[in-house]
This record gives sequence, C-alpha cells and structure tokens, in this order.
Amino acid sequence: MMNSLDPLKVSSYHYELPQELIATAPHFPKGEQKLLVYIRKDKKIIHTRFKNIFDFIPKESAVILNDTKVIKARIYGHKDTGGKIELLINSPLQNNIFLVYIRGKVKNGTIINFDHDLQAEVIKLNPDGTREVVFYQKEKVLDFENLNKILEDIGHIPLPPYIKREDKKEDETNYQTLFAKNIGAVAAPTASLHFDEKSFSKLKSDYETKFITLHVGAGTFKSIEVEDINKHTMHSEWYNIPQDTKELIDSNKHLLAVGTTVTRTIEFYYREKKVTGYSNLFLHPKNPPIRVNSLLTNFHLPSSTLIMLVAGFTSLEEVLKIYNEAVQKRYKFYSYGDSMLII
Repeated sequence: MMNSLDPLKVSSYHYELPQELIATAPHFPKGEQKLLVYIRKDKKIIHTRFKNIFDFIPKESAVILNDTKVIKARIYGHKDTGGKIELLINSPLQNNIFLVYIRGKVKNGTIINFDHDLQAEVIKLNPDGTREVVFYQKEKVLDFENLNKILEDIGHIPLPPYIKREDKKEDETNYQTLFAKNIGAVAAPTASLHFDEKSFSKLKSDYETKFITLHVGAGTFKSIEVEDINKHTMHSEWYNIPQDTKELIDSNKHLLAVGTTVTRTIEFYYREKKVTGYSNLFLHPKNPPIRVNSLLTNFHLPSSTLIMLVAGFTSLEEVLKIYNEAVQKRYKFYSYGDSMLII
C-alpha cells in the first residue's frame, strides 16, 4: 500500500475520519486539549496535552503568529422577488468591489437586500463560482471599513462548512485568537486558538514572538478538483509582514510557525522577497518549506492543500501514519480540534 503512494496525487492524501471526531466546539479548559508531538529526526510520536507544549518547543526558537481578525462575513438577505440569499464575503477587491460566495440563484444586476438598509448588487459571475458585488447603504457605495461596521451588527461568524450548526454568540470569542487585530479574515488561523492568556503570556516571556498578517479566505476550504496536484490552482490571500518580522525571517534563527497561514506567508516572502501582496504558494512534499523549521498546526481535511503542506515538513507516508494514529487515539480534528507540533 505504502509503495503505491504518490505525493503528487490527491488521492494519496486520503484518510478515514469518523464523523464523531470532527470538533464542533473548542475544548475547555484550554490547555487540556490533546497535543501530538512529532520529532522528525527519529520519526517519533509523543502524545501529551497542550499545556505541556513548552517542554517541546526548542529553546532557541522564535515564534511567528498571524494577527488577522475574523469578520462577521456571513449575511442573510433576500432578492426583490423574495428569494432568500446567503452571502459569504471572501475578500475586498479594488474600487470597493468584493469577492463573495452566494447561496441562491443570482445574475448580473441582481440586487440583494439585507438589514440596516444594506444592499448588494451583483456585477460579475466568475467561472469558479465566486461572485463580484458592490455594497450600498442608502445608495452610498461602501468601502471595507464602513461595510465592516454594518457586519458587526448584522453579520454572523463564518464557521467552517464542516461544523454542521448555526453560529452562536460564544463563537464570536471562541473563533477568534487572543491577539486578533487586523480585520479581514473569513476563517481563523486555528492553530493559535489553543492559546489562553496564561499560555500566551508564557510564550511571549520565554520566546521571541513576532506577527504577520494573512487574511484567510474561504478558499482555504476549497477542495482540489484534479488528481495531479501540479494542475491545482492555489487560491490567493492578502498578507503583510512588518519590518521586525521581516528581519527575523531574514536571520538564521530557528523559526516556529504557528499555523499553516504563517508558514505560507513566511515561505512566500522567502522566495519572492515581497513584504506585502497576495500569496498563492502551494507547499507539499515536492515543494517543501525551506525557511520554517517547526510547525504548530491542527489536523486537516483529507486530500486538502493543508494536509499536503504538513506532509512537506515530513513525508506523505509519515503524515498518514501520524493521522491514522491520531484517529486511533481519538483526537479531535479540524478548526476546533486538537493540535500537532512538528519539531
């Protein structure tokens, strides 16, 4: 079986996950979540709790986190004809145009009505299923800042599609990192959700910590629709790297990336030498990380770009071994699930 695995084939990254292991809410108290530690040099797996993570992070590490903030990107409205519409904002484009996903039939020129006199006009239907819209309030075109003020009142936290429930008030806190600052994401950088005040304070006191911003888009959940991963078109997400973080990346210090979003941002910068822009880097075993040394991450969907990124730190065979052991040990998977530290 193992000999037939091909790291360039999507089907090679499949694993069986029982439905009951998909976390639909975070684990409390924080610190008691399961943590799988994988030591690469001897391919060793250790099972512990997140509160013990500092026993394993190399003392010489510097740690980089993503300070993006999730917006209330999901809104519900209706067309003039009365048809119900669900709209998920993905990202702002230029000239106050927004890239969105719409559940419900629309065409160019369709007007969608929301609470607070908010309206959206559909101006383009893209082949990939996304739509481009302009938002208005009382005929005034809205920019991202003013739109977000309205979303705070009428929007919903955009829980991932595999969490099969409506969002709750507590998700506004639970699906946001302690240090979330720069608004723009529609999905949380979930590896950071494990930190509470106590563990984050210890992280900052024991390690050099820096931040990047990458606004996670809905494309992070998009499945790969081709078998050959070389033919997959990776989604793009806006990022920014502050000067002090740039200097750290340019140094030779041991780097721990907290999450796949941080990893992709660091690695995109390291290749392109651009501190801001749009990252579309696809990391996998045949295009592995070359600057990030260690990774803290959650457990990801089968055959997803995220599990492929993790395999870039180890190998396809090792990732499947790790994941199958996590299933056997009843770890919780995905955004609200348990975590893994690769060192």
